[in-house]
Amino acid sequence: MLKDLAFKKTNNLFLQSFKYAIGGGVAFVFDFFFLYLFTSFFHVHYLTSAAVSYLIGSVVHYGWSILFVFSSRSVEKRSVEFMIFSLVGVVGLGLNEGVMWVFTEKIGLYYLYSKLVATFFVFFWNFSTRRYILFRS
Repeated sequence: MLKDLAFKKTNNLFLQSFKYAIGGGVAFVFDFFFLYLFTSFFHVHYLTSAAVSYLIGSVVHYGWSILFVFSSRSVEKRSVEFMIFSLVGVVGLGLNEGVMWVFTEKIGLYYLYSKLVATFFVFFWNFSTRRYILFRS
């Protein structure tokens, strides 16, 4: 049962959102790690680091999504699907950068805490848009 829950694709919205969140958690670990690494160790500006780390996380999340989450795919050609997935992600990247900037520069929150806030907003954008455009049943 747990094996099916974890690895079997589904059209059930609740299970998809749950599994997408798990994949988002995995992608977030990559994203957060590289954000911290680039900013704190290599002294790259936090917004530049956030953009690069977000893209790394997006690639991880795409792989997770097609392997474990969505059973239906609206686009036959994988290269086109990845391009659309990435375009949705670019809007998510804009949200990520905007929220991080506001919370870090205007509110004065530490950049890693701002990333946590941004992740909340971006998750809902990415899931709902990608599900509707790419993986609807």
